[in-house]
Amino acid sequence: MATPLFAPFLVLLALSPVSTHTQQIGTLTPELHPLFPTQQCTSSGSCTTKQTSLVTDALSRHFHPISDPSVSCASADFISNPSFCNPDDPASCAANCALEGIEYGGIGVSAVGSAVTLRQYLFDGTEYRPVSPRVYLLAEDGENYEPMRLLGQELAVDVDVSRLPCGMNSAVYLSEMDLSGSRSESNPAGAGYGTGYCDAQCFRSVPWINGLPNINSSGACCNEMDIWEANSRANSFTPHTCSSPGSFLCSSEEECGKGAPGVCDKDGCGLNTFNLGNPSFYGLGLDIDSSKPFTIVTQFLTNDLGELGEIKRIYIQNGQVIPSTAETTDSRFDGISYEGSITQDFCTAKNSSDYLRLGGMKGMGEALARGMVLVFSLWNSEGDFMSWLDGLPNNGPCNATEGNPALIRAQVPDVSVTFSNVRWGDIGSTFSASGQANQGGVVTGGDSVADAAVAAENRGTRVNVVAGAVLGLAVIFGFMASA
Repeated sequence: MATPLFAPFLVLLALSPVSTHTQQIGTLTPELHPLFPTQQCTSSGSCTTKQTSLVTDALSRHFHPISDPSVSCASADFISNPSFCNPDDPASCAANCALEGIEYGGIGVSAVGSAVTLRQYLFDGTEYRPVSPRVYLLAEDGENYEPMRLLGQELAVDVDVSRLPCGMNSAVYLSEMDLSGSRSESNPAGAGYGTGYCDAQCFRSVPWINGLPNINSSGACCNEMDIWEANSRANSFTPHTCSSPGSFLCSSEEECGKGAPGVCDKDGCGLNTFNLGNPSFYGLGLDIDSSKPFTIVTQFLTNDLGELGEIKRIYIQNGQVIPSTAETTDSRFDGISYEGSITQDFCTAKNSSDYLRLGGMKGMGEALARGMVLVFSLWNSEGDFMSWLDGLPNNGPCNATEGNPALIRAQVPDVSVTFSNVRWGDIGSTFSASGQANQGGVVTGGDSVADAAVAAENRGTRVNVVAGAVLGLAVIFGFMASA
């Protein structure tokens, strides 16, 4: 499930009409992208460092009338003020608005070397305020998103979720956004300012789409692959398909909603090992010990037809390569060959009807082949306390109220996640059988460990650095230890 953001924002898609009226790039705050080098690896054993960077979503930015920075262009005050915006001439509204740069520390993002730490709350001198950061991977040119074409490939990310209690969601996912950020005459900012977001949830609450006010409550839709949604108590990975390639709009409750004729699969075909009957596989002190750092490797394996046949998860911790468990007590899988991965048979047994109706594994594979954008985020949910991810009795060990954001903020506000050493490429190229990261160019040793430590420490997090099989990570003492 994609991260909803609730702040003054702008989302622009590739279908934006050409207009002589353009939303402006602001001059009040410069945009300085945090550097975040990644690695692209090959089966020959070599990895090439890419000087990639991060950019936050336009939703997080100051988006204001050029003549009055105190007003938000996403607010009702802007839309209803004829001196700013004429709803009958939406292009005039865009011409009056500017999208600013941002100071990344102020939204809970700290990047050092190959590591980035995201924090949910920041202390403003009086109280902890939520920031829910979301960032995208930019290509080396700093103007377009890095294209992740992962059909027949794998993606590896080192993670530390030890400071994430029930109710938190640290997400790594792919969105089939336009690689330019839907840059156009009406949207000169483009990917360099985090525009063009879309996902399979097709949120209709977005106040601006395609560089124009979203007067008709349309939704911004596209294929989505949730690589990792997790806290220290539970995790899942989930593909979501849509009816069309790339980014597109839905225009009604029926089109944007669940079930036919909905144009995107909102529920997905997810795999959560707790949900499948193995509560001892992932968590604090369990087989995959979430109190310590580890690597997640996600492989997108093809079948004899060259189509996506299997989405496979591998963990690496303490030098051990550990496939996702195939143990299950779910009788729905009795008649299929279930090996702990997502396949068409798995999704059929789960009755993931919208996923199957909208293309299933073949459709997801086609999106992966076209290229998707890598997203990192951290969030929690006032509405459901994230019980769909970690709640008893089916999804995790968390009770009905543990995920309440009010409790998290009051009891353990210093929640954070660190992602580091992102690498992708040919199957088997990002790690070795011994559990070591590929040495052919991947940042290793003390420097990368220190990167993760400094990224966390810059946001006020107490860390203990350890070197070991999972390279480039800090062991961040968990909320349980600090209580």
